[in-house]
This record gives sequence, C-alpha cells and structure tokens, in this order.
Amino acid sequence: MRYELFYWTGIQGRGEFVRLALEDAGATYVDVARDEGDGIMMTFLGGEQPGTLPFAPPFLRAGKLVLAQTANILAFLAPRHGLVPSSVASKCFALQLQLTIGDMVAEVHDTHHPIAVDQYFEDQRVEARKRAEAFRTQRLPKFIDYFEQVLARGDGRHAIGRNHSYVDLSLFQLLAGLDYAFPLAMKRLRRHTARLRSLSERVAARPRLATYLASPRRIPFNEDGVFRHYPELDDG
Repeated sequence: MRYELFYWTGIQGRGEFVRLALEDAGATYVDVARDEGDGIMMTFLGGEQPGTLPFAPPFLRAGKLVLAQTANILAFLAPRHGLVPSSVASKCFALQLQLTIGDMVAEVHDTHHPIAVDQYFEDQRVEARKRAEAFRTQRLPKFIDYFEQVLARGDGRHAIGRNHSYVDLSLFQLLAGLDYAFPLAMKRLRRHTARLRSLSERVAARPRLATYLASPRRIPFNEDGVFRHYPELDDG
C-alpha cells in the first residue's frame, strides 16, 4: 500500500514518530506537505476531504482510511509491517507504552509553552522556566526510570518481549529529542539511561533507519518543533 503522511513542513514534531516506523518498515509513502505545502492539510482539517475528520496533524491516508493521532496511526501500521508481536497482550502493551511516550512529549512541549500554544515562548518565559525546572527535576527522572524498568523487565534490549517494535523506534526518537532539548539534564541522568541508550544505538544502526537518519529526509531538530533547546530551560 502507498501511504500519504500529512504533517507540518520544516519540523520533526510528532510526525517523526510515524516517519520512523514507515522508514524502518521500508513502506512506500509520500510526505505530502513537503511536496504540496502545508495548505493541503487544511482541506482535511476543514472537512473538505472524504474520510474521518482529523483534529490536527499528523494524520495518515491509507487507501480510503484517514487516521489521526500518533499512537493510533502506529497501532494501525505496526501489525501490517511486522512492528509489533501478534498477540493481543503485546499489541495492547505496545499501545500503552506509545501513549505514555505521547504523555511525555506533551510535557516536553509544555516546558516552552506552559500558558498558551498561540503565544510566543518569549511571552511566557518566566512561566516556562518554572515549568521546565519541575520537568527536569521531577517528571523527567520519573519517565526515564519507568522506561528503563520496562526494558529491564523484558529482555533488556526491547520494549516488547524479545521483538523489535515501533515502541523501540519511538523510544529512540524520544531520547534523541530529550538529548537535544535538555543536554545538561540528560547528562546528569546518563547513568540512569544505560538500557535506553543501548536500545537507541541499536535502532540507529538498523540499515533502513541508518540510511534515513543520514539523509535530507531527516529534518534536524530546531526551535519550531516539540523538542526545543532553550539554554535557560536546561540550567540548574
């Protein structure tokens, strides 16, 4: 099947979690907005296109299906491309983990936009510093410890049993984003991230992923995406 991925141009954002799965699977897909511009997505968000109505990107068109929400898209793609074990228990646990990753990504976003998403970071800098401090000192270690425990309770190498899955790809992206946004905080937590870093290295070395990560298709992290590096939010 030829997929069509719809996400904002110029940023990795939440769409990158979907891109990694598509790239790792060797799936045929088009990153539509990169070819046609961001305006194409407004025809979906405005209800002008057939299919279910998405609230926001990313969304994926697969034949006549239009699927939104990162975790939902990944749960759809995974069994079709060998990115999740076949058992119901494994699929449910994978979705649980992906939703937890989504929770953490939302908290990362809120460190630089704690008041309103339609205001610039500069307009909420004081509140952002307070939110970021709470994230770095309380929430970040808690999430990291949880994912380390998940790996430890499995085979130590994968999130789901002994099988590579889309959750491994998402944990790679999560760690990469955290290293970019909070390098000092992540350096202090380094001895607590041994399994996650080992997993990340294995994911990055997967042949299709290695090719993708070295290509222009992999947009660099920047200060327009979810993971943003503002030094003042990483001090202390």
